[in-house]
Amino acid sequence: MELRHLAAFVAVAEEGGFTRAGERLHLVQSAVSAAVRNLERELGVTLFERTTHMVELTDTGRLLLAEARRTLSAAEAMRGVVDQLSGGLRGTVRLGVMQSQRPPWVSVPRLLAGFRANYPDVNVELRCGASAAHARDLREGRLDLAFVALPAGTARDLTLTPITSQVMRLVCPRDHGLAGRDGVDLHELADEVFADSPADWGHRIAVDRAFETAGVERKVHYEVGDMASIVEFVHFGLAVAVLPPSVVDPAAGVCLVSIREHAPSFSASIAAPADRELTPAARAVFEAIRTAAAAERRDSVLP
Repeated sequence: MELRHLAAFVAVAEEGGFTRAGERLHLVQSAVSAAVRNLERELGVTLFERTTHMVELTDTGRLLLAEARRTLSAAEAMRGVVDQLSGGLRGTVRLGVMQSQRPPWVSVPRLLAGFRANYPDVNVELRCGASAAHARDLREGRLDLAFVALPAGTARDLTLTPITSQVMRLVCPRDHGLAGRDGVDLHELADEVFADSPADWGHRIAVDRAFETAGVERKVHYEVGDMASIVEFVHFGLAVAVLPPSVVDPAAGVCLVSIREHAPSFSASIAAPADRELTPAARAVFEAIRTAAAAERRDSVLP
């Protein structure tokens, strides 16, 4: 069984077709098709249902896909060990990042600039997405590491290393009736219009859980894929929001109010699959993130 055959199988499954898989692997379509046929012949199974319009995994193909990913990951780890022994670190690390990564998140451009200076032969590929999508891609082998903001109990089969945690606050316009208060209870927000993240974002999951725990239904009229944009909706009086205070610019023209009970926390972590070892290159990225996160926390409390 050849690794290139497994790589072709995984690429076709993830890209949804032989042409796109060929583009990803820098191979012509016929070479990808031949690799998959050879693997099917060797295993004695059919991996894909092929029609003129689509390519779909068979039930057997779905079962074998996870094993193929694990095998390729293990092979990559072995290559990384050999590279280390020969005096260099090489490889590709697929890193999931969030759309809004401002302090106390790790600055990704700063991280990559420092990392490239130390490990010029390691390629870090960035994939932008929501926490739930990153968690799924980590489990299915499409990512090696990811920044996530997942509440406790939602990170099945993942190892989470905390980066930062903040208690969220109500964000409201300065002329709002709750502005200037020492604190607010969630039940006082039942009639408010909210701007919030999409439903699969870790931040949104945490806020939804807090309101459910408090027994309060709320109205999310505006779903926005960027926390800075949520603050703008609040600034123009369209909604209120519950956000980590670090994402609110002091010049944004809004007011922050503490939540007395059931205040949700925004917990940011670096996530890795629990069922497989990191490659040496991925381990180097992981350690660089931990170092950068510690520096961000230290800088955030300096005068």
